[in-house]
Amino acid sequence: MTRKKMTYDAARDHMLPGDVVAFGGRGSFAELIKFATRSDVSHVAVVLKTEILGNSGGRYFNLLVESTGSNGVAMVRFSDLMRDYEGEIWWLPLNEQVREARFFEAPFFDFLFNQVRGRKTYDLPQALRAALDSLDSVDGPAYNRQDFSRFFCSELVAAAFQAGGLIDNVNASEVTPIELCTWNIYGPAYVHLKGSMRKRIRDFNSLEPGARVRVRREPQR
Repeated sequence: MTRKKMTYDAARDHMLPGDVVAFGGRGSFAELIKFATRSDVSHVAVVLKTEILGNSGGRYFNLLVESTGSNGVAMVRFSDLMRDYEGEIWWLPLNEQVREARFFEAPFFDFLFNQVRGRKTYDLPQALRAALDSLDSVDGPAYNRQDFSRFFCSELVAAAFQAGGLIDNVNASEVTPIELCTWNIYGPAYVHLKGSMRKRIRDFNSLEPGARVRVRREPQR
């Protein structure tokens, strides 16, 4: 079984830094990304976990770091997205052995905080080229050279994973949202948190980081 369903309230305590959250949006740009990559995934973000000390009794809330066209690279509360987002939301926990063996949180955090503090903007041209490049050869006309002056969503997460030692030898500027979800760095199942159960993450946790997803030509559901 590669998918299970949970509520956010049941899942939130188990989320850890580095876990990925994938989204299937309903807007026109989200539909374009899904069409170009022949998938149900249009956007990804990465989990941070912030503890509130003092009189709160050690309470915490989950933050996501993402890059969007409206805000660029930013930190957002996961609970706010759960409330307001129209579409699918999936949680992809990192594999425990992978996390223990090669995930270093300090450089991972430092990289993400630097992009937030630097107010990096959204890289629309690279996002479109990465999606279109999934339709042609690796070095086709839409190929992106790695460039971190701006970020689209999956590029940001892939670059943070590189900084944290989780992956290497990957051109983060070519990574699409669905490709990030196929990497074999996750636990055995992803968790459906919101939206239609008819939607799914194809090829979840099945490919080496950096491997290109073969685009399938079947019509969208």
